[in-house]
Amino acid sequence: MRDARVMTYTEEWVTARARTAYEQGLATFEIRPERSALLVIDMQDEFVRPGWSPYWVPAATRMAPRLRRLVRHCRDVHVPVIWTIFDDTHLGLDRPHALRHLPHADTDWRRPEPAQVWDEMGHRADEVLIRKPSYGAFYDTPLDTILRNLGRDTVIVTGTLTNYCCGTTARQAYERGYHVVFGADVTATDDESRQEPELAVLRKGFALVLKADEITERLRAQDAAPVSAPTP
Repeated sequence: MRDARVMTYTEEWVTARARTAYEQGLATFEIRPERSALLVIDMQDEFVRPGWSPYWVPAATRMAPRLRRLVRHCRDVHVPVIWTIFDDTHLGLDRPHALRHLPHADTDWRRPEPAQVWDEMGHRADEVLIRKPSYGAFYDTPLDTILRNLGRDTVIVTGTLTNYCCGTTARQAYERGYHVVFGADVTATDDESRQEPELAVLRKGFALVLKADEITERLRAQDAAPVSAPTP
């Protein structure tokens, strides 16, 4: 005989539950400065310098001042800042070969020189700069080793493109056991109608999605919190 206490999950119930998670979901972990690193993904000339290449992302240029403020705050609370750039590495032999067949690569434009962080972002020589061959910052790079050597288990993902390099990096970090914070207004993509759909997926299943001011507030609160005495 059927147990009357067993709930029947209707299509409406499961759909509403999913919608709530996509739109309002919040991961529950803390953002502790001593456990975190800021990843600034691909804020480089070809994506951020106005009009310089066909890959320019105007939304990234507009959000750059906000991201610079977050970078400065992370430095103030001793959160290491790690920069990446999407570059031509190892003669292209380390890049997924399928890229050449995709619409993303449908231009003959080539970098006139090795890729560089856009000068206005203020990358410092004492901050790690990773040249990566594909979208995700963990793909065929030393990022995982660097984070573990720094003792960091939380990454704050910022930069561009939201739904390519940033979103792929967030997923790769999640799969490697990191807590992922994703900057809702310090990431940008080339079609702004794609921003919120990507944030929704990350919010539900991969990351704590917050605005830059919220990230700053949480870092500040944790930095000011008293350190608990070790348990005898």
